[in-house]
Amino acid sequence: MRRTGTTRRGAFTATGALALGAVLAGCGDGPGRGKDSARSGAATAAEQASAARAEERIRTAAARTGLELLGGYEQVIRAHPATAAGLSPLRDAVRAHAKALAPADGQAPALPRSRAADAEAGLKELAAAERRAADAHLAALMEAPPELARLLASIAAAGAAHAYLLTELAKETSS
Repeated sequence: MRRTGTTRRGAFTATGALALGAVLAGCGDGPGRGKDSARSGAATAAEQASAARAEERIRTAAARTGLELLGGYEQVIRAHPATAAGLSPLRDAVRAHAKALAPADGQAPALPRSRAADAEAGLKELAAAERRAADAHLAALMEAPPELARLLASIAAAGAAHAYLLTELAKETSS
């Protein structure tokens, strides 16, 4: 005997049909067509210019963060040459990230001085700097356009991994 009434499959089909209808209804002529197109075109151009300035500002700040981090790696490697083997791959990744973020007219910032007396302290300082950089990149995600947001998220994830690796390298160095 066949059950009558509404089935789960029927409810899903009806919901899907309603959703498809709503999507198709939204694809018609919008306010950008016809007599309002000049006004909306000007607003769109202004919005694009504003978005481009915001992206440039975010890129500049993120690149500055990356270059400062790169300078920290260089200082620790210079002060403690025994750490060069472990830090070189991470430093190279940070250099690539800074290059990917750098705007066309990017300039190198002044590098902070390391206060670390030994290799372990230098590595812990770098790990903290990587965490701060990752946090800064994550904070910038909310304002960034989609393509830049994906790049920042990827670099933030790499920074978190670098912080973990640096922490582990500091533990090994102390032994």
